[in-house]
Amino acid sequence: MTSHQPPLWRRAVAEMLGTALLVCIVVGSGIAAQQLSPNDVGLQLLQNSTATVLGLTVLILMFGPVSGAHFNPVVSLADWLLGRRSRTGLTLAELGTYVVAQMVGGIGGSVLANAMFEVGTSISAKDRATAGTLLGEVVATAGLVLLIFSLAATRRGILAAPAVGAYIGAAYWFTSSTSFANPAVTVGRIFSDTFAGIAPSSVPGFVLAQLVGAAVGVGLLVLLFPAASRMADDVVVPHPSQKDGS
Repeated sequence: MTSHQPPLWRRAVAEMLGTALLVCIVVGSGIAAQQLSPNDVGLQLLQNSTATVLGLTVLILMFGPVSGAHFNPVVSLADWLLGRRSRTGLTLAELGTYVVAQMVGGIGGSVLANAMFEVGTSISAKDRATAGTLLGEVVATAGLVLLIFSLAATRRGILAAPAVGAYIGAAYWFTSSTSFANPAVTVGRIFSDTFAGIAPSSVPGFVLAQLVGAAVGVGLLVLLFPAASRMADDVVVPHPSQKDGS
């Protein structure tokens, strides 16, 4: 059977670049906001969230046709898990490759943002982990997973770019954690001691909360959309689904 699936190395490059640019947008706009509005944290968050909404939407449109534009280990993990019964979605080897690419991209994006603004790359001292922010990460991640996979299950994946961008933008404000909802972004933000940074000590709690949130999202998805597992190849956006063995 002829396949149009891009080879794994190309998809990995797309995931690395997409995640790097996403973190670069988050960190870079955070630095810019801090410089432009040094005395107004609310305005800083508005500037940071607006840039993230617009940037994430563009990145999904740009890289989605190549890799599906996951840019997020919990999305890739859910994709692998949901696809096991129907033999769709990522294989275990592809999952590992995606996650490594996303993590490398996340760190690289933070370093790039620091360099553009001539801010030294240093480990963040910004502690974020509290009971409230960890609950916020559970909520943010569960909603993100449910949104992405419900769109695929109902064949509306073409709407993922604006929908995911809108959700993350809203979650900046309605969650106490400002919605990291992504282990790769969380790890990347360690390397910028700026508005968008997070202290290493807060990261394990955030990642655990994100994994719990992903499990909640998958559970709700299976309850509400039983056929979701058959559409794992259309996550985050529809892309070629035939495996080519590359």
